[in-house]
Amino acid sequence: MITFENVTKQYPDGTTAVDSLNLRIEPESFTVFVGPSGCGKTTSMRMINRMIAPTSGVITVDGKNIAHSDAVTLRRGIGYVIQSAGLLPHRTVVDNVATVPVLRGESRRAARTAALGVLERVGLDPAMASRYPAQLSGGQQQRVGVARALAADPPILLMDEPFSAVDPVVREDLQTEMLRLQAELKKTIVFVTHDIDEAVRLGDTIAVFGPAGRLQQYDRPETVLSSPATDFVASFVGRDRGYRGLSFRTAGAVPIHDIETSMTEDLENLRLEQGQWVLVVTAERTPLGWIDVTGVEGIRAGRSFEQSTAAGGSLFPVGGDLRQALDAAISSPSGIGVAIDRSGAVVGSVDGAEILEHLAAQRKAEDEARNSHHFDTLSLGKDGTS
Repeated sequence: MITFENVTKQYPDGTTAVDSLNLRIEPESFTVFVGPSGCGKTTSMRMINRMIAPTSGVITVDGKNIAHSDAVTLRRGIGYVIQSAGLLPHRTVVDNVATVPVLRGESRRAARTAALGVLERVGLDPAMASRYPAQLSGGQQQRVGVARALAADPPILLMDEPFSAVDPVVREDLQTEMLRLQAELKKTIVFVTHDIDEAVRLGDTIAVFGPAGRLQQYDRPETVLSSPATDFVASFVGRDRGYRGLSFRTAGAVPIHDIETSMTEDLENLRLEQGQWVLVVTAERTPLGWIDVTGVEGIRAGRSFEQSTAAGGSLFPVGGDLRQALDAAISSPSGIGVAIDRSGAVVGSVDGAEILEHLAAQRKAEDEARNSHHFDTLSLGKDGTS
């Protein structure tokens, strides 16, 4: 467990970076510090491993005041991942990952052997072990950074905006990888970001920091979205927080309908009516894009497949949430959301209107449950009987 008790960080020029922070981070939880630049989130995280010393207050790790701990020993028990990975450019990937175990006294051979296993764990081919950081993509470098932080098997992992320097597609992949790793390893993770979507996706709990380093709200992401504690939180989360909140609602009961598909070799023979769309798929039923009458005519006229089809929009993984389902429907050029299984193969479609009907039914059930609980409470006497 990590606790902050009335922790303040004030610099000599009078700037208050963190103001009277009180916070308890549970073991094996994924906690996200989120907020705009200059709000104290990174400063708060860096005080955990004593890279920054608080002006006042107490920080404890596993019940021990870290001010009384040796800083080097403390840091060797805490993994640390920063933006752009922070790899040593003159060392190979495997030696970067083996850095901390070697510093802790392991033989270089043993550390390298263990490092190869950690590379596989974060989704990297061990064949990359002999490469240097400059020979890797940004996403690969970040995976090496995570591997290096995990190499000594620390119980705590600090991550300072680790994915902000990579493109959106790679960032989403890295987020998925972090969720998988956390489910497997169950570390105590403190993750800093300025992106509320990233915070909502990753965090078990979210700490929203505001102006002058004050903690505005510390709660589960669905509560932060549905019930912002302050005007600042409501503004920071954004006016579309209701849409983000759909990610905490199941889409399990949304109907999956049949969907009309065609493979590329059959496109010239398609007969479509105006306004009709067909999803183009591979032999394995992986979606490639949508095509309508205009697109089919283009194929017959000799235009390429890419020129004749429209992008497919987002995909809805069966068993996913309402946000994924609704996004699949509204981002599709046909207005039809494409549902896929775990292998990425098309299994059917979802309808936007039915998704909204499902949301309304969920809310109605929740209101009825609240009203029933309120009525039961009012009906009880002081002795607990009606």
